[in-house]
Amino acid sequence: MSNRDVFYGCRLVAVLLICLDVFAGDKHTGPDNAAEHRKHSVELEDVVIVIQSQRNSYHARRSGQRKVEILQQAARLGQGVPVVVLLHELSQYEGDWSILPALPRLFAKYGHSASWLFFIEEETEVTLSALLEVLNRYPAQEEWFLGKRLRDNEASIIHHYAFSEDPSSFGYPDTAAGWALSAPLLKRLTERIQSENLKSDFTIDLKHEIALFIWEEGHGPKLTAVPEFCTEPRDGCATTFTTYLPDCGDPVSKNDVFVAVKTCQKFHSDRVPVVKATWEKDAGFLEYYSDVTDASIPTISLGVPNTERGHCGKTFAILRRFLSKAVPKADWLLIVDDDTLISLPRLRQLLRCYDPKEAVSLGERYGYGLIQKGYSYTTGGGGMVLSRTAVSRLLSSSCGCYSDDAPDDMVLGRCFTTLGVPITHSPLFHQARPDDYSEEMISTQRAISFHKHWNVDPVAVYRSWLQDTRPRDEL
Repeated sequence: MSNRDVFYGCRLVAVLLICLDVFAGDKHTGPDNAAEHRKHSVELEDVVIVIQSQRNSYHARRSGQRKVEILQQAARLGQGVPVVVLLHELSQYEGDWSILPALPRLFAKYGHSASWLFFIEEETEVTLSALLEVLNRYPAQEEWFLGKRLRDNEASIIHHYAFSEDPSSFGYPDTAAGWALSAPLLKRLTERIQSENLKSDFTIDLKHEIALFIWEEGHGPKLTAVPEFCTEPRDGCATTFTTYLPDCGDPVSKNDVFVAVKTCQKFHSDRVPVVKATWEKDAGFLEYYSDVTDASIPTISLGVPNTERGHCGKTFAILRRFLSKAVPKADWLLIVDDDTLISLPRLRQLLRCYDPKEAVSLGERYGYGLIQKGYSYTTGGGGMVLSRTAVSRLLSSSCGCYSDDAPDDMVLGRCFTTLGVPITHSPLFHQARPDDYSEEMISTQRAISFHKHWNVDPVAVYRSWLQDTRPRDEL
C-alpha cells in the first residue's frame, strides 16, 4: 500500500468517526431538546387570567359572564383550561383594584403553578389560541411585562409630570387590551412588596403607576409592546375591547338625575356661562350652589362659606337638600364643579346599567394609602354620581366632615368605605383635561366628562369630545 493510500484511508476513517460521533450526539441530545422545548411551552393551564372586576352588582355580573365565556372557549379549544380569577373575589379588601396589594395574594395561590398572569377588563375579549401563541414567544422563565403600549404626548399632571423632558419615552399598558406578567416577575414584585416599606399616597392612574413600579427606575423591565394585544379589532389580534359605555337599554330619564353644580361668587362670570353654553340644556333638574344668592343665574346659598381647599361642608349640605322636599325627587344625584364639562346624555345611558336601589358611588376612582389599607374615592372634578340609596345610607350614619374645608370627595370615599359601599369606577369620567391623557386611549372612548379650563377653550373641548352630533333620545 502506498503512502498516498494510507493517507486517504486514515482520512476516510476520521471522517467516519466524526460522522458517527455527530449522529450519536444527535441521538443523545435530540430528545432532551424536545423535552426542554416541551418544558417551556406554555399551555392554557399555565395561565391565570385575572379579570379586573368590581363589586357593584352590574360589574360582578358582567365579569362573571366574561369568565364563563373564557371557560367555554377553552372547552371548545380542547387544550386545557386556564384559571380565571375575578379580582373583586380575591379578598375582602376593596383596594385590590390597585393591583399591588393583590400581587402577594395572587403569588401565594398561583405563583408556584402558573407561568403567566394575564390581566383583562370585563369588556376585554380574548382569543385563547392567539394568546398562547403570543405568550410562547417569550421565555416564561424570564421576567416579562407585556401589553399594548400607551405613551404621553406631553408631560401630564395625572402622571406627576414624569419624564417631562421626553414624555413619550416611557410606555405603560392599555389595560383594555390586556397585560401580562411572567411568573418570575410576579415573584420578584411580591418579594419587593413584602420586604420593602412601600409608601403609597395617591393612586391616580393605575396603568402608569403599575408600569413605574415594575420599571423601578431602570432596575426592572420596561413594558414590551405586543401588537396582538388590541383594543380595535383587526386581523391577528389576541384581544379586542368592546366599550366602556355598554347598551343596557334606554337611557334613564332626564328627570331621574338631579344635577348639583358647586360654584362661588368669583366664578359666576366666567365658569357658569360655560356650563350654560354647553351642557346645562341637557339637564332635567339642575341647581347652582354658591356662597351668595345670585338671581341672574340663579344660585342658591346653602349657608356654607366658600372655602379655598375643600368643599365638604357645601357637599354635605347638597346631600341633605337632595333628600329633602325642597327639590324634585330623583333616583340619582350628580355633583360637579363649575369647571366640569360633562355629557349628560352619555351619563344617562351609562346609568341604565345600574340599580338605583343599590348604594352606588360612581365616577373616576382614585385611591389613598391603598398599600396601607387605605380607601378609594370618586374624584370630584370628573363628577360624582350617587344613588339615592347611597345618599340615604351616608346621611343616616355618623360619618361626615371633620371640617367645612375638608376635601369632599375623599371624605365621601372614606365614609363609603366604612359603610361597605363600593366605589365604582368608570374610565369615561376624567379629573383632568383631554390633553392630560393618552390621545390613543381617549380617542377610542365616548368620554362622559373632563375637568379644568386651564389653557384650553372649554367650549371647544366640549364640542370636540363630549357633544354628540347624531340625534339623541331626549327622555
